[in-house]
Amino acid sequence: MAGRVFFSVTMSLDGFVAPGSPDELMGPQWRELQAWVFPQRFFRENLHFGEGGEEGLDNDILRQTFERTGVSVMGKRMFDAGEQAWPEDAPFHTPVFVVTHEKRDPWERAGGTTFHFVTDGIEAALDRAREAAGDRDVRIAGGGTTILQYVNAGLVDEFSIAVSPMLFGSGIRLFDGVDASRVALEQIRSESSPRVTHLTYAVRPR
Repeated sequence: MAGRVFFSVTMSLDGFVAPGSPDELMGPQWRELQAWVFPQRFFRENLHFGEGGEEGLDNDILRQTFERTGVSVMGKRMFDAGEQAWPEDAPFHTPVFVVTHEKRDPWERAGGTTFHFVTDGIEAALDRAREAAGDRDVRIAGGGTTILQYVNAGLVDEFSIAVSPMLFGSGIRLFDGVDASRVALEQIRSESSPRVTHLTYAVRPR
């Protein structure tokens, strides 16, 4: 049985998921947005930051998201930022399909992560991802533009947002340009921790 296609992101209260400039990705504002992730025990274990860390709802959600993901798909902008920032043992531990216009041989990293570069569009990348994922889920990892392309194409089954109590003011809005005439949502989960509010929606055709 094929898995589901989903995305899971952190969003500021005013709707942004990343700074506007590639030079600011992984910078102070982005780190503030993602501050709920860094203390969690699972995050520390997955990136080999040592023992310890927080447990609870936030930690459970990070672990569940990782465990359901059989393959990730991402855009070139996200890959370019991560290529410089991810450790040799990249945190995915699955195949990753990068939607790009640049041809490149697969890039194998330690820990089971191999990046494959797909030059013939988002649907081709998803087809390859589904085949590789088997009965596990496919995560559209980002960035915001790539997520929006999949949403507007009707290819996303479900998504989760961790709403961070901060304001960006500018940057990349998650739903800027969404084709709302084609997308209906059903809320299936809403939980809060002291750090963020977790919202999960099923996506239906309108």
